[in-house]
Amino acid sequence: MAALVVLLLVAIVASLTLGRYAVGLNDLMTLVASWFGVGPGRAAVAEPVWRVVELVRVPRMLIGGFVGAGLALSGAVLQGVFRNPLVDPHVIGVSSGAAFGGVLAILLGLGAVALWSMAFACGLSALFLVVVMSRRAGRSSILMLVLSGVVISALFSALVSLATYFADPNDTLPAIVFWLMGSFASATPGRAFYMLPIISLFAVPLLLMRFRINILSLGDEEAQALGLKVEPTRWLALACVTGITAASVANSGIIGWVGLVVPHFARVLVGPDHRRLLPAAALLGASFMLLVDTMARSLIAAEIPLGVLTAIVGAPVFMVILRRTLSEGWQ
Repeated sequence: MAALVVLLLVAIVASLTLGRYAVGLNDLMTLVASWFGVGPGRAAVAEPVWRVVELVRVPRMLIGGFVGAGLALSGAVLQGVFRNPLVDPHVIGVSSGAAFGGVLAILLGLGAVALWSMAFACGLSALFLVVVMSRRAGRSSILMLVLSGVVISALFSALVSLATYFADPNDTLPAIVFWLMGSFASATPGRAFYMLPIISLFAVPLLLMRFRINILSLGDEEAQALGLKVEPTRWLALACVTGITAASVANSGIIGWVGLVVPHFARVLVGPDHRRLLPAAALLGASFMLLVDTMARSLIAAEIPLGVLTAIVGAPVFMVILRRTLSEGWQ
């Protein structure tokens, strides 16, 4: 855990100093000291430097770190709840639902607040539809949850394609495509101010539930025998995951593979106990997202969409995980 904290600090420093406009480490330390009222203050740093750091990179770093931590935490929770190492936040259809809400807002020419609100509302609507479809005789099995999530995800993906088809190819369509591929380019201090409490609101209950998720991962019958209320616990976890995923998609588009790959690395480092796994996944997810975002805006003159880079990293890892899973007898 200490090593993961150090890795996160390194990722934060890299996020604030590296890029097309390089910022010296001494200037960064002077700026950080000025935020706490120590040192010569902001006047000792050139105006372009502190403007880039405070107005562009700090909000981007905060949003990127929280989105990465939230997605990785959500993936670790879902893999425990579903008892399947190949599950990620997209399996319950929330990402596709939130994507449709955002695309619809862009298509209608609405502002950033409407985009975020519609994406969040459609993400929650996707979870509601999954709940309705999966319930049978007052209960929901894990198989029905997964199948319902696949169906709802396909439905909203089709709606996204339909909305994209009607978009203006000279104006709206490029904005929709770029947003769907994922980016933190729109990060602002105001957006960070609203984004961080929302993700924290859903992430804190998951961290407090980590012992219950340990019990839930044993199976429904075992969890009931130990006195755990399976259905309320499962749906509370899914609701929190939905909130995190919808908020992340609404802010930065669809960023895949984080919730699938990062929890496996965390599990290798700290083991399967969710009391250590969930905090480790959150720290590692934040570091991973910050490093990927730094690469996305530093490798070439134009910014590379985050979804492209996470897929390049995640797809080979997924193949390795899948082969190992099949070799251990999973069906």
